[in-house]
Amino acid sequence: MITHGHSDHARAGHGAVLATQETLDLMRLRHGEGFAASTQAIRYGETVSLGGAKVTFYPAGHVLGSAQVAVEADGLRLVASGDYKDVADPTCVPFECIACDVFITEATFGLPVFRHGDPGREIEKLLHSIELFPERAHLVGAYSLGKAQRLMALLRGAGYDKPIYLHGAMEKVTRYYQGRGLDLGRTELARGAQKTELAGAIALCPPSTLKELWSRRFPDPVTCFASGWMRARARARQHLVELPLVISDHADWDGLTRTILATGASEIWVTHGQEDALVHWSVTRGLRARPLDIAGYGEEDEADAASAEGGALQ
Repeated sequence: MITHGHSDHARAGHGAVLATQETLDLMRLRHGEGFAASTQAIRYGETVSLGGAKVTFYPAGHVLGSAQVAVEADGLRLVASGDYKDVADPTCVPFECIACDVFITEATFGLPVFRHGDPGREIEKLLHSIELFPERAHLVGAYSLGKAQRLMALLRGAGYDKPIYLHGAMEKVTRYYQGRGLDLGRTELARGAQKTELAGAIALCPPSTLKELWSRRFPDPVTCFASGWMRARARARQHLVELPLVISDHADWDGLTRTILATGASEIWVTHGQEDALVHWSVTRGLRARPLDIAGYGEEDEADAASAEGGALQ
């Protein structure tokens, strides 16, 4: 059961995969046709029986096709959140809180310091910078699946109607989003543009390529990074980011704690991030809580370090 298509959750080589159609499609785009021996698509709210248990997928609000997984057996309901956020995102179905007995929650931003704020204001910061520096390209690091397409939608919603330039690694996924009916406006591959065209432009690329050879085609670029991690100044300095944009596809501290209480679960399992603080918070609220360690977990889409010209997702 795969919650969504990011590479730290969706791996090739399984015998059988149950996921939403969008997640299956995205896995196929990223890993090829033979990513699993067999696949089965499931709709939000649909229930299937597996090994004596009832399994239902619900929207997670993280990226296109992302899902929570509810498993019910012997009068007990457990919900595994996968990655999620409980704020609006024009590119995916909104998060749906599901009542349960046991809630397995992610904790990527499971510290009180992480409060993401309004993404619209971060977009305003980006557009204001373009006004201030019209001769410079603005190069925005963003994960190729989900974050990049959300940024495009937010920019269009803010009235930005110029072409948005893309690293080749983002082309296939962006075309897929557009094929699902999402209007992201005009996009162009950066590799086909002249340097003079890129002055004052916005270009999106995987974070790992911000300082690589690929970025040298841009005129005096302003280096930006759209991530919840940009709340931590040390992270911004580490990535040599001039314009940090606090825009995240994960729930922040308030979203995590709000969701835990809303599920009504009496037992909380915490994984994928800052487990200790969220476990402690849950215990102080009278809940049973414990951390889970997941083998092989890393920051989402570290594989976004794609070749600059090939555009292949590795």
